Amino acid sequence: MASAINILNASTLEDERLEGISQAVGRVFGLRTYVTPAPLNLDRAFDPSRGQYNSTALLAQLLQAYKDGDEKRIAVVGVDLFIPVLTFVFGEAQLNGIAAVVSFHRLANPFYGMVPDDAMTWKRLEKEIVHELGHTFGLYHCHQFECVMRSSTYVEEIDLKRESLCPDCKSKLVATR
Repeated sequence: MASAINILNASTLEDERLEGISQAVGRVFGLRTYVTPAPLNLDRAFDPSRGQYNSTALLAQLLQAYKDGDEKRIAVVGVDLFIPVLTFVFGEAQLNGIAAVVSFHRLANPFYGMVPDDAMTWKRLEKEIVHELGHTFGLYHCHQFECVMRSSTYVEEIDLKRESLCPDCKSKLVATR
């Protein structure tokens, strides 16, 4: 069982910006959650042919840097992520593991040519952090429409989800502890 959740800031965001999200994430999982800087080398994950960053390579860096301990760790980045079989991803996690990565790059309205809305961006980031951490606790994608564990291909789908787990996913989470 995880003792805590460490949100690793590997972005240009100020740690204070992530503190509010950290508290919300802690309430969902019932664990102490805190923010620290992340030692990621983004350049090692950059694919110049795509102009994006390989999330699997970033996940591997996290796993290499944090081999010990029982904390869950999720790195927050501000770069465009991909995996080879998809055009982009909002994040990636090690199923039943300790590490995940999430990006706010495609969560901000200006990416889509829309008026900035910081509150919406932070709410989306919170949902994606909870979603990816859910995978580290062994949760799969859910079919419940508003569950945070439902798969999201588009940012509009993130907006339709709640920040919390549905009753089924919550019971599965409790069963893993």
